[in-house]
Amino acid sequence: MPAISVIVPVYQAEALLPQCVESVLAQTFSDWELLLIDDGSRDGSPTLCDGYAARDPRIRVFHKPNGGVSTARNLGLEQATGPYIAFLDADDTFEPAALETLSENLSDGVIAPMFWFALLGLPGMMAYKMVNTLDSMIGYKNERYLEFGRIAALIDDIANYIPARLTAYLMLLVSNNWGKRDFVRRFGPEHASPNSGYPEAALAAVLDCQFGGTHDYFGKPVEKPYIGTNARPFTTEDMRIAIQVNSNTELLMGVIVTLILLII
Repeated sequence: MPAISVIVPVYQAEALLPQCVESVLAQTFSDWELLLIDDGSRDGSPTLCDGYAARDPRIRVFHKPNGGVSTARNLGLEQATGPYIAFLDADDTFEPAALETLSENLSDGVIAPMFWFALLGLPGMMAYKMVNTLDSMIGYKNERYLEFGRIAALIDDIANYIPARLTAYLMLLVSNNWGKRDFVRRFGPEHASPNSGYPEAALAAVLDCQFGGTHDYFGKPVEKPYIGTNARPFTTEDMRIAIQVNSNTELLMGVIVTLILLII
């Protein structure tokens, strides 16, 4: 049984489906199944789906008359065998490194908003989310966004400086790995981002693994700095541990914020 079932409704997606499927195939975490639900497409999508299923046994295809995206997702839910479900649109993609992204998003999406809420209340949390969303939209080092996106990226780096490090140490605390603080201090700064490396280093410490190296981004190799030293394949147990660490970290941060609000 796979750890994660990825459900993709497909309708008239011949042009974009390859990028979608390739983004799943490029994951560093490999214990998944991909369910392509062809919703009565009349272009080349059904043939593409069947081709991917023939290429990789983790990919399954279901053809049905057109009934809309909801019916396609419901069919996917009926056929899924994994305990965790992920929905992905045919015109969208996954980031290649699932575990690294999981730890980074714990900081950006949960701990940082709670931190700013505890510090400055609802206005502080809303301001942070505005900054973080702006960075997600235009904070890229490419020709289109470089000149004005760098300001958004810089503000986001400042806003996440403390929360990223707080996230890392909370992850060590809830996983009974407090003694690995030196590991986080060593590998946290290795990342190109001044913040992302810290929660990634914490998860690498918890799992005793190595993140980084060469990743495939839509057919183009991208070198990322290594975080950790134990280069080994990832397993289903790694994903379960990572999800548990994330959940416990969120819970602990929630308790801390609640206590702060009660005290003040």
